[in-house]
Amino acid sequence: MTRDQGSFSAPPQVLTFDGLLSDFDGTIIDSTDAIVKHWHKVGAELGVDPNVILATSHGRRSIDTLQLYDPKLANWESSDEKRGGAGVNVSQIEGRIPKEYGSDAVEIPGARNFLSQLDETSACWGVVTSGSRALIDGWLGVLDLTHPKMLVVAEDVELGKPDPRCYLLGRKRLGLEHSSSLVVLEDAPSGIRAGKAAGFKVIALTTTHSLVQLQEAGADWIVEDLRSVSVKGVVDGRLQLEIRNAYQ
Repeated sequence: MTRDQGSFSAPPQVLTFDGLLSDFDGTIIDSTDAIVKHWHKVGAELGVDPNVILATSHGRRSIDTLQLYDPKLANWESSDEKRGGAGVNVSQIEGRIPKEYGSDAVEIPGARNFLSQLDETSACWGVVTSGSRALIDGWLGVLDLTHPKMLVVAEDVELGKPDPRCYLLGRKRLGLEHSSSLVVLEDAPSGIRAGKAAGFKVIALTTTHSLVQLQEAGADWIVEDLRSVSVKGVVDGRLQLEIRNAYQ
């Protein structure tokens, strides 16, 4: 079947994994409008066309994006802070986004229910994101979503996605260091490639990128959003996921 002949109509299937690692922006929440406004503001401050920034910023850490345009801002701790001053760093820049543009973010369809299912079943799961801790904590608070007990953020790794070490760190923090039976939820090609490079299965959502982009990145299953993914249960510590209406 060629790509343009397919549809989101695959029959339900139940899969079992030791744990689940999910991306955040574009997978659990949609903060596109907020992020666009944010980069327009940053672009104006830096004298850079915001559309040029936005063309490559999704799924990447802000520190990596800022490194391209203003390396002195590409720090978790600013030089002024090191001298005891009140400098500006990536965490502070990102931490302002939920405060300034909180009304511009919404949950991905099905996300609230899915996170509640993970929490209620005591599933082994966590979030692995290119965002900073300040950004993720801010969005979870604004949208009142279930907070993951395990969180890997941009500050935790030296290289962002598509490098796999963020997902490998997530596996380690879940206590599953010797398991390859993990599933990743992603929306961006860079994140899909990171998950695959880590040796995990990947469920991709068509929330921010085209079907073809997700296929080319190597996603194992592609669904429209989290309404197609649910927790069936946890048996002997292993997570049972049902995937419905995947692309076929």
